[in-house]
Amino acid sequence: MFGSRPGRGAPPSPGPVARRVEGERWTLQYRTVHGYRRAFRRAGSGPVLLLIHGIGDDSSTWGPVLDDLARDHTVIAPDLLGHGGSDKPRGDYSIGAYANGMRDLLSVLDVDRATLVGHSLGGGVAMQFAYQYPERTERLVLVGAGGVAQSVTPALRAASLPLAEMLLPVLSWPSVRAPTELVLRVAQQLDTGLGRDAEDLVRLVDALPDATSRAAFLRTLRAVVDWRGQVVTMLDRCYLTAGMPTLLVWGADDMVVPVEHGRTAHAAMPESRLEVFDRAGHFPFHSHPQRFLSVLREFLAGTEPAHWSAAEWRELLRTGRRPDDEAVAPPSVPAARQVPMIHPAH
Repeated sequence: MFGSRPGRGAPPSPGPVARRVEGERWTLQYRTVHGYRRAFRRAGSGPVLLLIHGIGDDSSTWGPVLDDLARDHTVIAPDLLGHGGSDKPRGDYSIGAYANGMRDLLSVLDVDRATLVGHSLGGGVAMQFAYQYPERTERLVLVGAGGVAQSVTPALRAASLPLAEMLLPVLSWPSVRAPTELVLRVAQQLDTGLGRDAEDLVRLVDALPDATSRAAFLRTLRAVVDWRGQVVTMLDRCYLTAGMPTLLVWGADDMVVPVEHGRTAHAAMPESRLEVFDRAGHFPFHSHPQRFLSVLREFLAGTEPAHWSAAEWRELLRTGRRPDDEAVAPPSVPAARQVPMIHPAH
């Protein structure tokens, strides 16, 4: 039915990630866009929330919050291309391409506007989407988002290096897996930041069961990270969130994208709100789902969707100000961070 392109075939059998999502209504659905199968979960009715997962993950990561959000929202949680049940072609895995993919999936699903909730890599995708398509973005929620500053966990830097293709499969060997799990269990017992994310880190390794999945993961990673750290930044365009309701959520013990990134983004984003979860790592919506829901719902109820016309957007780009508003000057970006966000792929 879907041809013979790389990464195609029957949906993968449920693994440790997929078991997070319960209920038949959250079963993966599929649409073919540009010749590639895109997997997504959709349920509920009302204003649209687009939930975008992080690198190596998939839509089921949102399992702890899906049912609650779908009580009064249309919730769409896609598997990014190269992840989960979506196709994994040899293609473009840049942030700009992912933002375009989200636009195209929403269009196929007859959705014109949405509030974007992005975690980790998905936060960078959400920010890029808002930059490319402000007229389709109602609000931004960035959770432990990538694309702020250069620093990132050493494990991701190492995975971006040459020969990682040969080293990644080693992580699943019993002789390596057992001591790794032991270290993570000890970290949990010692109540460390690494321990808070131990279960999720093991889960992400399990989500790369074959060469096709690993290749897609590495292409995505190398589009945003090299041996020095993150190679994209949103800081040079953060002033464009003036008039865009923006919520930042970070774990105080995030060892993947440190909480300092959240504070930096908050300072650069006019009118943004920052919520730091104590005793939480890179997945605050896993460790504290009820608090996450409370904060998100309060934000949704207390803000009005953004509305941008083409004329207003031109004015903001040209002058750094919204029409009939005070100037919002673009922030100065430290030289070490002056790496432009990836421009739209057409």
